[in-house]
Amino acid sequence: MKNGAANPSPLHSLINDINLNMPKRFALLLSLLPCIALAQPLNTVEHVDLNRYLGKWYEIASIPQFFQRQCVRDSSAEYQLRDSAISVTNRCTTNKGDLSVAEGQARVVDAASNAKLEVTFVKLFGWRYLLGGDYWVIDLAADYRYAVVGHPTRKYAWVLAATPQVSALDLSAIEKRLRENGYDTCSLLTTVQTGGLSSKIPLCEAIASK
Repeated sequence: MKNGAANPSPLHSLINDINLNMPKRFALLLSLLPCIALAQPLNTVEHVDLNRYLGKWYEIASIPQFFQRQCVRDSSAEYQLRDSAISVTNRCTTNKGDLSVAEGQARVVDAASNAKLEVTFVKLFGWRYLLGGDYWVIDLAADYRYAVVGHPTRKYAWVLAATPQVSALDLSAIEKRLRENGYDTCSLLTTVQTGGLSSKIPLCEAIASK
């Protein structure tokens, strides 16, 4: 004891340490929340009937990607069965009014569900899937009038439909399930389609405006 002051007890020191470090620990927890959300597995649908899935799909909304930067409207994807693989033809209209076409190929990687595929647009002495990406069907209407394609990182998402326009009820339900599956629906932008939506806005705002 010095100058009549008592040394702090171990319990008092522990309480001070907790009080001093609580803000730092709370900030650390907040910074980890996106990682915790990302660690949750992305759910796919139970089964995809590939024969029903084949054909033309219209893009209703998507997370903007560099490889689609030239597209301003009427984006679509068409799938056809060729041998043991699925051919992919993506089309869109550019800001110059030209038609942009990209040819690719997909293969099923989960035969039990057909909901997980790989897609590549790189053909060099054959299709190179190592240079492609995951294509997971995470939402699908019972009558195949719409489908949602995602990626385990949640950095990619496409809302597709059998027609250029979906009902407000369907779009709202799709948006809700995307949120439940860990997506930020404000990161998806609606796609301008002839006969469909006429403006490109965040999906979360499109739902709120209906």
